[in-house]
This record gives sequence, C-alpha cells and structure tokens, in this order.
Amino acid sequence: MSLTYKYRLKPTKTQQRQLEQMLECCRYVYNETLATRKNAYEQRGESVSLYATQRLLPLWKQAKPELKQVPSQVLQNVQVRVDLAFQAFFRRVKQGAEEPGYPRFKGYGWYDSLTYPQYGNGVVLNERMLRLSKVGEVKVVLHRPLEGAIKTVTIRRNLGKWYACFSVEVEPRPLPVSSEVVGVDLGLKTFAVLSNGEQIKRQRWLKHDAKDIARLQRKQEQLPKGSKERKKALLALNHAYQRATHRRTDFAHQESRKLVNRYGLLVFEDLVIPEMQANGNKVINRNIADVAWGQFVHCTTYKAENAGRGVVRVNPRGTTQGCSGCGNIVPKDLSVRVHHCPHCGLKIDRDLNAALNILRRGLASVGADLSVTHRSPQL
Repeated sequence: MSLTYKYRLKPTKTQQRQLEQMLECCRYVYNETLATRKNAYEQRGESVSLYATQRLLPLWKQAKPELKQVPSQVLQNVQVRVDLAFQAFFRRVKQGAEEPGYPRFKGYGWYDSLTYPQYGNGVVLNERMLRLSKVGEVKVVLHRPLEGAIKTVTIRRNLGKWYACFSVEVEPRPLPVSSEVVGVDLGLKTFAVLSNGEQIKRQRWLKHDAKDIARLQRKQEQLPKGSKERKKALLALNHAYQRATHRRTDFAHQESRKLVNRYGLLVFEDLVIPEMQANGNKVINRNIADVAWGQFVHCTTYKAENAGRGVVRVNPRGTTQGCSGCGNIVPKDLSVRVHHCPHCGLKIDRDLNAALNILRRGLASVGADLSVTHRSPQL
C-alpha cells in the first residue's frame, strides 16, 4: 500500500531562490499547456493529448531558456497535472454537475509544488540531506524514520516554509484480529457517536483562534495594499488558519488510530459532503468544513487497510428516521434529540439510534450476523 511522509526542508537562501525560480518555470509550463489545449479546442475543435503537449517542451525550452533549470521529468509531471485537471472536468460534466469547474490559469505565486515522479532520477535522500537536481543538497528534518520503497518526491512551499513529501510503498502490518464491530454516526453537536454508546467530543478549532483571526483581518484591511506591513499581517493571518488546520489534522489521526486499533470492522455513512453544503446555510456550511468528516474517514480508511481491518460505507438515507429496534420510520426534525419509537417503545439518543442503524446496514452489506449489533440501555 502507499503512504506519504512529510518532512520539513531547510534550504539556504540561494537554494530558496532556485526553488522559487523552478516553481515559476513550472507555473509557466502549466499555463502554456492549458492555453495550448484550450486554444486548440476553441479555434479548431481539436483535443490535444498529454503526449502531444509533452512533445512541445523542447520548443518551449528554446523560446524560454530558463526552463532548462528544471529537470525534464518535473516539467512533464506539470503537464500530467493539467491532463488530470481536464479529466476531472470532463468527469464532472458527464455527471451533470452545475459548475463543473474548467481548469484555471495559475497566477503569480499560486503554483506551490513540484514533483520528481521517479525517485533516483534527479532526487536522492542521503541520510539527512536531500539531493535535488539543479539545486544541490538540502537539509531535511527527519523527525521520524522513513520506511518503505520511495516512489515519488514532491517539494512543496507553504507560507514561506518548504517541505518534502515522500510517497512510499510499504507492506501492510496487520494488527491482532478483533471481533469488535462499530457503527459511527458523524455529527456537528458531537463529532461522532458510536453504536456502543461511546462518543468522540467535537473540537472547535476555528473558534479557538477566532479572536486572533478577527484581529489580524482588521489589521490587514487597515494597511495599504502592496505594503510590507500588509504582507506581514497576511502571513500572520495565514499562520493562524494553519494552526487550526494542524490541530484538525492531528485530531483526525489520533482518533482514527484509536478506532482502528480497537475495532475489526468500522461502518460509516457514505456522505456526499459537497451536496450537504449546497443548502445555502453559511453557518452549517462553516461547521461542516470545520469538523472535516472527509479527512477523518480518509485517515481511518487507509490506517484500517494497513492494519488488516475492514471499513464499510453505507447509504445514509433514513439512518436517523428509522428505528433501530423495530425498523419503523419515526419522523423527527433536527431539534428532536431523542428517538422515541411509538411502535416498540425504544427511547434512546437520536445519534445513537443512527449509529445502530449504520452498523446494521454495514453488517448486512458484508453478510455478517445482525445479532452482534449492540443496543444501549433505553433512556
């Protein structure tokens, strides 16, 4: 299976300038590739393939000698990104998306990563030094061992800092077999309610830094555009948002690891988050973005794959309204926090009821015995 390791880089000032120049060259190739494909379709009705654009690279290098500062495979990978952007666009068009999102040109400073697609060709890790073609040896902060066979290396710029992301192939490390199963109901009031009655409390990351973010936003708006002071305020604002992002990511890794270590089968709702955010309610949309359910489920899924655990996603339709005791539909709006079934008399928390329904559907989908479903005591 594939994993990604991320390490901090400490390039010298000269190396930083070289990396900045390489990013600008990649941005130029990205925009030229996009323009070539866009113009060919608009002017001649032709579709230009990935390989056709890659054959143009030698000509672009003659017209713009700075491109020779970047390894050829890195520039070819830039064109692969454009091709993937078009594939995603056509897929959304085919699905009938309201706004399929045509690939956009990259403005100055908006291209922030470059990829060496083949480890050993232009990039080699030697103990705590990363040797990059055209740049030299850059110091790497290896805060944890790098395990597995390295496949690709991506150099990324983020708020003035540089990182190296190693994509590696590793052998799965199965955990001891666990017979425990659990359904997980994700929510906004409580981050997650498990089918055994346990809960994962919600952490409000943006609220934690809300005052600092508001102060920096006011300061930025008061400063003249283009001034050094405004740029410093913007950098500080970005750091405040980044702190919330780091806390959210750490939470997702910590909690997903606890679930994977304990349960042999985890069942989640197959939520389509963009559709949930299409209701126009800004408060709910902001809260959905803050809890980051998708990131949590993703972390749980790949950890489970490595540990030999199972993850199942089920249709969320009716998991809240259905009674986990008798299966009858008991309509309720968001303000009703207790599920009370008039048919069988079951009275439990609505989120626990949903978690039990989620688990039941997951077990049914894998052909397991539904009798193992846990039911909490009634209220």
